[in-house]
Amino acid sequence: MKLRRLIVSSLFVCGTLTFLAAAAHAAEEGGANAAGPAELFKWINFAIVAAALIWVFGKVLPPKFRANAEKISSAITRATAAKAEAERKLKDAEQRLARLEQEVRGLREEAQREAAAEAERIRALAKSDAEKISLAAKAEIEAAERAARIELKALAAKLAVDRAESLLAKQLNPQTQHALIAGFVKALQGSPN
Repeated sequence: MKLRRLIVSSLFVCGTLTFLAAAAHAAEEGGANAAGPAELFKWINFAIVAAALIWVFGKVLPPKFRANAEKISSAITRATAAKAEAERKLKDAEQRLARLEQEVRGLREEAQREAAAEAERIRALAKSDAEKISLAAKAEIEAAERAARIELKALAAKLAVDRAESLLAKQLNPQTQHALIAGFVKALQGSPN
């Protein structure tokens, strides 16, 4: 509103000064005769056109200037906000970038610790499995050994029985059989039963 008043006042003062200067110039050149009614109507016409232009510019241009100023102001505000957001994002990105190397180093160290722990766990598991396999192998060997001993004893007994049978068959002829039976019968007769 102040701007509008200032523009109207300035234009009014300029118009008045122009009118006065023109009147003074006309008075100098020819006095009263030169400034005829045609010349006066020219100046009145000029003043009317100037006043109309001043009024139009005073009425139409200030809202347009104001709207343009508001657009510029809002654009500046948005640009300032966008710049502040961009600076904040840049600062955040720079901070994350600065921390990135430290995070990578931390991740590497943790991965190495985990790999060492996993390797140790695998070694312990392999050792435990080897001990279990060793114990199972020992138990299997002992079982196989026992089975072999039992089989060997059975084989030895069978061979001994077969050998004894063959020896007995060789040595047992009808006379020997008769003597054995007679000795057995005598032993039975001499028993108290």
